[in-house]
Amino acid sequence: MAEHLASIFGTEKDRVNCPFYFKIGACRHGDRCSRLHNRPTISPTLLLSNMYQRPDMITPGVDPQGQPIDPRKIQEHFEDFYEDIFEELSKFGEIESLNVCDNLADHMIGNVYVQFREEDQAAAALQALQGRFYSGRPIIADFSPVTDFREATCRQFEENNCNRGGYCNFMHVKVIGRELRRKLFGRYRRFRGSRSRSRSASPRHRRDKEFRDRDRDRDRVDYRDRNGRRPDRHDRDSASRRKHGSPRRSRSPAPPAREGSEERRARIEQWNREREEKV
Repeated sequence: MAEHLASIFGTEKDRVNCPFYFKIGACRHGDRCSRLHNRPTISPTLLLSNMYQRPDMITPGVDPQGQPIDPRKIQEHFEDFYEDIFEELSKFGEIESLNVCDNLADHMIGNVYVQFREEDQAAAALQALQGRFYSGRPIIADFSPVTDFREATCRQFEENNCNRGGYCNFMHVKVIGRELRRKLFGRYRRFRGSRSRSRSASPRHRRDKEFRDRDRDRDRVDYRDRNGRRPDRHDRDSASRRKHGSPRRSRSPAPPAREGSEERRARIEQWNREREEKV
């Protein structure tokens, strides 16, 4: 029974816990929802509810005076907000992701999700945001159960074919420009790269490596001749022996040639004559 409840937790089959609150940290029914909203006591993700006020809040693409707004102005307004929030929240720790909803439903419009690398960083940011205001409006911040934004975002919106529009119950995440993303999140990649290099290449490590390379270069022999040709292996071995002063291996003398039978008889007769003369 316990395994079955654990397998359906946070899904549509779960009749106790709200699946939308578990996936996106917000529910259209709010406190009137018939299912439980299990609010986390600690999380690396914070939800800043309804924080982003888009310039076309009433009608998309039109300002409050009924005048059309250039889409580039809307994007510039959003990226200014995004950079402002990122710079402020990055004071508390490394930001893994910062997502702003483009939905129009009341429970999701302008929601800002910031996920830190560590939970204690999110806790410090939450404490610092209490009682603060942004653009004349109070900041409503709380821990969010969302840790995997792949489950929270609308896949149809990413493919530009969501038929529910801004009132979809899944996140329609606003996208920032490539240059701004590189500017904000690139600092962490540079920091990690420099930190990894400093760990692997300490001054002592570099000094020892230089000594090893120097000794290896000193012992290396270049066997090229004057014409730039490399000799064969036998010549290289001879050059190496001459460089290091090793003695050349002496060849054994050739064995004497065998005498024929006539020569041996003549030598024996000579020995006999010499012996008789001595007697």
